[in-house]
Order: sequence, then C-alpha cells, then structure tokens
Amino acid sequence: MTEQIPEQKSFTNHDEIVPAFGYELIREVLLKDLLGKEAPAILYWAGKRLARKYPLASIDEMTAFFSSAGWGSLTLLNESKNEMDLELTSTLINARCKKDEDCTFQLETGFIAEQIEQQKGFICEAFEHPKKRKGKVLITVKWDKKDTI
Repeated sequence: MTEQIPEQKSFTNHDEIVPAFGYELIREVLLKDLLGKEAPAILYWAGKRLARKYPLASIDEMTAFFSSAGWGSLTLLNESKNEMDLELTSTLINARCKKDEDCTFQLETGFIAEQIEQQKGFICEAFEHPKKRKGKVLITVKWDKKDTI
C-alpha cells in the first residue's frame, strides 16, 4: 500500500519557506514508524523536553512560538483557578484530522503542559481533545496548587 502525498502547502519561518510535505513526512510517517504504538506517549514527553529547552514566559510567547514552529495558531479559550483550555488550529491540523483517524497532537500537548508548569510553578498535565470534524484540537491543562515544582 502506498502513502498518499499530502497536499503541497508551505509555511514561512524566518524568511525561509519549508514545504508542509517535509514536515508531515517526518511527523506522520517516519516518527510513527520509528516509535510504533508508543509514539503518543514518547511525543508527549518529547514535547515537555522541548519546552525545557525553549522556556517561554507567557501565553503570548507560546502563541508566537507555535506560529514560528509551524505548529498552528494557539488561542487561550478560558482559564480558571485550576485549569485552562486552549485551541490549536491550522490548515495542516485540519488536513491531518480529515486524513488520519489516529492522528495525535501529543508533542504539542506535552510542550504546553511543561510551559504552563514552568509559568505557574505547579505540576501540570495536559490532555488533547481533537475535534476531527472541525479540524482543530482543544487542549486542557490542569494543575493542583498543592503540587508545587
């Protein structure tokens, strides 16, 4: 069985154009093959590790990072005393949701969990809620103020 080539789209990053096909080839084909059924868990922890290498001080900085990394448009929907909800959208996310029933966004979810943990000073856990028909991902981050880092 041959893989369908994703639609050729590009995003701009620091004056360079990177074809979306290259990003998707690594993300959706190579990493899935290398990591197997453990891919979502490994990608979550990889996202946390990336966040430690690129610490960001605010939601605004996270939004800018997501845009620069080609991960999509990140929007804070609401925040309460123990959790927040964010929305992640892009044409690539929409295409992945429509094409692949098993697509996950654990890399982004882990990255967000670690960023919020560092910003708030509490142990955080994040959960993805792909809205595949709508072509977007909702991410919930939860923390307990008794669990300080």
